[in-house]
Amino acid sequence: MQHFDVIVIGSGPGGEGAAMTLSKQGKNVALVEKHDQVGGGCTHWGTIPSKALRHAVQLLADYRHHSLFEHTLSNVDVTYPQLLKTADQVISKQVSMRQRFYLRNHVDIFHGIASFVDEHTLQVEKEAGAVDRISADQFVIATGSSPYHPEDIVFDGSKTVDSDSILRLNSTPRIITIYGAGVIGCEYASIFANLDVKVNLVNTRDRLLSFLDDEITDALSYHLRDQGVMIRHNENYESVEILDDGVVLHGRSGRKLKSDVLLWANGRSGNTRGLGLEKIGVQLNNRGQIEVNDTFQSSLPHIYAVGDVIGPPGLASASYDQGRFSALHIAHGKPDWSLVKDIPTGIYTSPEISSLGKTEQQLTEEQIPYEVGRAEFKNLARAQISGHTVGMLKLLFHRESLELLGIHCFGEDAAEIIHIGQAIMRQQGKANSLNYFIETTFNYPTMAEAYRVAALNGLNRNF
Repeated sequence: MQHFDVIVIGSGPGGEGAAMTLSKQGKNVALVEKHDQVGGGCTHWGTIPSKALRHAVQLLADYRHHSLFEHTLSNVDVTYPQLLKTADQVISKQVSMRQRFYLRNHVDIFHGIASFVDEHTLQVEKEAGAVDRISADQFVIATGSSPYHPEDIVFDGSKTVDSDSILRLNSTPRIITIYGAGVIGCEYASIFANLDVKVNLVNTRDRLLSFLDDEITDALSYHLRDQGVMIRHNENYESVEILDDGVVLHGRSGRKLKSDVLLWANGRSGNTRGLGLEKIGVQLNNRGQIEVNDTFQSSLPHIYAVGDVIGPPGLASASYDQGRFSALHIAHGKPDWSLVKDIPTGIYTSPEISSLGKTEQQLTEEQIPYEVGRAEFKNLARAQISGHTVGMLKLLFHRESLELLGIHCFGEDAAEIIHIGQAIMRQQGKANSLNYFIETTFNYPTMAEAYRVAALNGLNRNF
């Protein structure tokens, strides 16, 4: 039986971040991946394919609405499966690149299903039935999460799908019902609306993405409706009925929504089933997620867990950094740095949303004196040139110190634009100030100059 310093389970962002960092710290590392290719759900079923699909759909929508091309492309019939294929090349490149990472850093890869035999021993069952046993001093579990499946719904992969199987849909629906208006639900609502598919978006709450700033969610609701999405708030399902010609979602209110496809996008569960964690004493919550402390240690200190398997924020970016941090904690006992608590959200609706720090609601509740600076994209030369004039950048800052308290962006490339402000918010003391944007010269024309426009707008309001 082979013995390693550390075994990492799962090759998504969290597992990769842990394995690469541990190897570079001189540890003897093994990685267990249940699928035949590395990359995890992020690469094969989640972030990469869905964002590649979104990009392809956005390109199609942009051309259809561009004055030079609208007459030639308005009647072009591009199917959903054809658009899905645009992700294949990206996935192949990502897998090939990541495979080289493990080879170059001398990380042994075991493909198969892992389960704990005891606190320091893993059993890895391969497809052919063969079994490897490997042991380690410490472990990092980065097995990710899967879409939650209610027991009373049959997921057949054609009429009833989840966020994984939607990426294998072999036809373009005329009507789709999306149950769950979280990040995934809103993203797919945008994707299908831009394909001219009729969309019912069922929200179990009274607002979309209620963790965001109210002004941003109001803008998202407006533009989704403008794209033809029918949003149903405060609705919960009673049952799902599969028919020969479609599927019906029965709501508790008595509403019936018939469509070609039902996409279930309500909740995710940690991928811990079958790992044998309960028998060795690792604590799980009711979502199958591993309970960890501030240093990502489970109830057994030598077993760490990172990424979606521990719950929110459930972002690939955060998972990778959690993996790096846990690896350094294993290697050195206590790293000389800590992860920044404020993590930017990146929501790939159309237009995009990105947010960092406090919202207006939070600042009001906490009785923090603040002011708002806005830059409307429609007034920026670069946005006018690109044709992406929908959106805004919103800066929240302290009335007296001018310290940045929150950044909220809605519009094209919002997930990129946010990082400029993030760098300033990270600074300590007077370095974190609205003045940076007022005193800095930005390239013109760029979207980045929205920070100068928003800062001056806010300063003019502040008295």
